Amino acid sequence: MPESHDLLISGGSVLRGVDVDSPLERLDVRIRDGVIVELAPRLERVPEDEEVLDATRKMLVPGMINSHFHSHDTLAKGTLEEEPLEYWRLLALPPQFPPRTREEIKARTLIGAYENLRSGMTTVQDMVTLFPFDPEHLDAVVEAYEEIGLRAAVGLQYADLKGITTIPYWEEIFPKELHGSLSTAAEPDAKFDQLAHLEAAYLTAAPRRLVTWALGPSAPERCSPALIERTVGLAEQYDLQIFSHIYESRAMALQARLEYPQHGGSLIRRLDAEGMLGPRLNLAHSVWLLQEEIELLAATGTNVVLNPLSNFKLKSGIPPIHAIEEAGISFGLGCDNSSCSDAQNMFQAMKLFASMASISRPDPGPNQADQAWRAATRGGAHALGRDGELGQIEVGFLGDVVAIDLDDPTFVPLNSAVRQLVYTESGRAVTDVVVDGRVVIRDRALQTMDQAELLERVRELAPRYAADFEAVHARTEKLRPYLLEAHRRTWATDVGLNRLFTGM
Repeated sequence: MPESHDLLISGGSVLRGVDVDSPLERLDVRIRDGVIVELAPRLERVPEDEEVLDATRKMLVPGMINSHFHSHDTLAKGTLEEEPLEYWRLLALPPQFPPRTREEIKARTLIGAYENLRSGMTTVQDMVTLFPFDPEHLDAVVEAYEEIGLRAAVGLQYADLKGITTIPYWEEIFPKELHGSLSTAAEPDAKFDQLAHLEAAYLTAAPRRLVTWALGPSAPERCSPALIERTVGLAEQYDLQIFSHIYESRAMALQARLEYPQHGGSLIRRLDAEGMLGPRLNLAHSVWLLQEEIELLAATGTNVVLNPLSNFKLKSGIPPIHAIEEAGISFGLGCDNSSCSDAQNMFQAMKLFASMASISRPDPGPNQADQAWRAATRGGAHALGRDGELGQIEVGFLGDVVAIDLDDPTFVPLNSAVRQLVYTESGRAVTDVVVDGRVVIRDRALQTMDQAELLERVRELAPRYAADFEAVHARTEKLRPYLLEAHRRTWATDVGLNRLFTGM
């Protein structure tokens, strides 16, 4: 696509606010060179070759932001039912699979990007695991986002401690001859320094139009103090945001209690002592936080990213939504892995988030639709360190806009745009998606590449992945007695709170 581009979105009704009573405003939107430069009731076509997107009878909303996504398993949607997190890691994540091809990595990134776009998301934070690491594979990820037209903050997921040492009871329960077959989200790669490559090949290179960078330490318990220190140093040197997992499951909370007595059994205190807490850091999941940890996150301006879809399916539990909100912590929403969410669909995530908040307390609480919509837009922008650029339709912001059909039954009658976006819409009414001032989806059809060819390419590659998945599944089935024993021991050990509704 050319660097210089003019787009006029005409005839639309713009949602500028995030409150449940925010009105729609009849405004045209002019985007020049990727930036919104004018909002007015009627704008003339200037210059004459300015592209026009007719948004008559459509609602224009800011592109939503998927603040926690992993492109590495988009081929795994629909493969699994409920599995505890520690089981699921052995079934779906790259360290368990044979090396992938460059072609597959690009195709899986493209299909994930396409799904995000079709449901109105214009930016993703891709915490991608490439194992074993190959520079060509990272190049393929970058190419995919730039070619399809999705904005992405790519963060390689990395760790330097072996997974088996970071999960309670695994080392003692599993026979030693099985230890080599156990892994988690990211495993140490002794053959390649991923961070050094990232710095040399990308962080010091010229900026790209759509792909930016983040840092992805897998989880604090999987990273040594030296790796945390290196991460903080790189983030400060290159002005990068950091994304990591925290307290997704009860086992992760128990690991903190067992392994970090010097920090009061708290990974949050550990990160504070090591200088990582602060506005750069985003902690995905944050389900099993203690109240004192929530207060520390608030005091340091640390952000969280909630992932309701995967937290339910993987039996991780309900995050302390009200406590996070009341502490004033900024949070985004993510759709997480395709193998455990299974949809890259922010409408599903928003509705489940609001519903989770509703059952978290017996007494009536504040509106949650506006909290959900804020998290999917402005909260995501804040997570990426891009306040003032993303998450709003305003002059000076980047031209990421989504058009939604107001004649869809979802919005007839239209009582509250925000509530109906959160509780009623499914993604069906998304008609057009603009990223960086370019029309990427028009009339529900992909514009940046041959849609049919992309789908066929993924279908051709899917059988090989499916065969490898079956082999991984068969191998993991043999481990279930040990997995169940560790799981039961974890649930028999007190961690100071319970985030899973068990009827007791």
